[in-house]
Amino acid sequence: MSSDFQPTLVGPTVTVRPIAPSDWTELYAVGSDPKIWEVHPASQRYTEPEFREYFDGAVSSKMAFVFVDRATVRLIGSSRYYGYEPEIGEVEIGWTFLARSHWGGATNREVKRLMLDHAFTFLDTVVFWVGHENWRSQGAMTKIGGVKREGLFVRELAGSHQHYIFEITKRRYQDGGVR
Repeated sequence: MSSDFQPTLVGPTVTVRPIAPSDWTELYAVGSDPKIWEVHPASQRYTEPEFREYFDGAVSSKMAFVFVDRATVRLIGSSRYYGYEPEIGEVEIGWTFLARSHWGGATNREVKRLMLDHAFTFLDTVVFWVGHENWRSQGAMTKIGGVKREGLFVRELAGSHQHYIFEITKRRYQDGGVR
């Protein structure tokens, strides 16, 4: 199967669809909540200039999505694939945020499962870069079965912020090692 990094994925309560420039106003209304970003390496992303950079990068990536709550048809968050490495069969899922109204429930697991299901149709490994102080996302990764790689990692696009890398392999996923 060929790699299509911007399909529409439909789950029981959420539709994950390609982000569009017209999503700006509604997505910024969700992403402008400072609480969402307080433990994130980009803790100022709730501000309009920072969120604009995030949003424009998502649109231009051709690999980003918005999450649509199927009951209300409102945007509730966003994510994207990034850093596709065809020679090793790996891609990252990242830049994910979710409206606080959907924290603590099944929504994060549902959108990750939709994106993982799709990625594993043509890849072997999905990684997640999580800020070393972002205890909220680290907990979420552990909940869905992510395995932390040894060490801390830094990459140019994140400045000097250190990250953990969590990975989920296709084999582990298919064997039920992911919740």
